[in-house]
Formats: sequence, structure tokens, C-alpha cells
Amino acid sequence: MAIELKKGGDTHRIDLTKRTGPNLNGEIIINLDWSKGNGGFLGLFKKDIDLDLGCFYEMRDGTKMLIDGVQFSHGRGGSRDQQTRQGCYTKPPYIWHYGDVRSGGSGETISVNPAGVNAIKRIIVYTFIYDGVARWNETDAVVKVAVPGAETVEVKMGQQTSDKKFCAIAELDFNGDNSITVKKLVTFHKGHEDCDRVYNWGFRYTPGSKD
Repeated sequence: MAIELKKGGDTHRIDLTKRTGPNLNGEIIINLDWSKGNGGFLGLFKKDIDLDLGCFYEMRDGTKMLIDGVQFSHGRGGSRDQQTRQGCYTKPPYIWHYGDVRSGGSGETISVNPAGVNAIKRIIVYTFIYDGVARWNETDAVVKVAVPGAETVEVKMGQQTSDKKFCAIAELDFNGDNSITVKKLVTFHKGHEDCDRVYNWGFRYTPGSKD
């Protein structure tokens, strides 16, 4: 069973102390799935849509960083046990990005170690169209937050028509009491820096590439 957050600002609180069933220590999964889009007649006129999943995160000790496919390209990533620009699952920040996927299918995934839920303060999950025009209405994009032993929370983008190529989809507030509050955002921005200003992260940016 899934719980869909339908309107911007809708929230759902997941209490990790009230979960039931096996595998309660399994990883918390944040997954972005999407359609490749309509390629036009015989697929000749449009490229497949390449969405990237990423997140801003803040720890309770004040540490802030962001993770996405651009950030850990060019050898800056690593295994889930290493602290790299891809994150780290077994040590702070307890957040790890599985890797870049160039088209939909199984989508892109970020995992969160339940051992770190009280060390993390907040995460903002975002996606952006890396190459090409903004064709959000063709993506059918959905973010799912899956916690073992609890209902999956879904945030669907819907038929969006913004010409901005960066979207903040959801915010996860880690309340410090073994609970997570998921909030639907779906706000559009000109890029990382524009989204940063809106949600007050305070990073400085330089151009990056996945190629």
C-alpha cells in the first residue's frame, strides 16, 4: 500500500518505532522513476529524457552537502562504505546514491541507513533534466520513499509545464525521534543555485559535467 501526497505542502509522518514485519533494519529507499518520453514519429525527432536524482542534506552537527550524478562523476564516487561525493551508507552522512541512470526503467536511487536517522536533520530530494528542453509533462516522474515495515510514500510530479529544468520534489525532515516527515514540494527552479536560494542552503557552485 502506498500513500500519495497530492498537493504541495501535504505531509506524512513515518514513525520508525511502529513498523512491523521482517527486515526492519533494511535501508530506506528514495527512488525516482520516469518515462523516457515520447520520441515522436519512429523516435526520430526527440532524444530520450534524462532525469537526474539528487539531494541536499544537512546533518544535526551542521554539516551540509549535496549529492547527484554530476557531483560524483569523474571518479569522485565510490562504494557505499567509502565517504565520497557519492555519499556513504555505513558512516556519516548515512546517505548513498546508487549511481547515474541515463533513462527511466528502474530509475535512480538514494539509500538512507536507518542507523543514521537521528544524525540527519533534513534532506531535499530534487531532479533535473540534464540535457535538452524541459518536457516534464512527458516524464510521468514519481518519487517513492520506501521504509521497511511502513507504507511507501509517493510524490508524483503530474502534468507540469514549467520551462525550468530543475525541480525540488520533496523534503524529508528527520525529527530526531526515530521518525521522518515527508513533505511534497514540486517547485521549479533555474538550477541548483536558484533552488539553494529558495530553501536556504548556502552553497557556492562551479559548472559541472557528467561526460
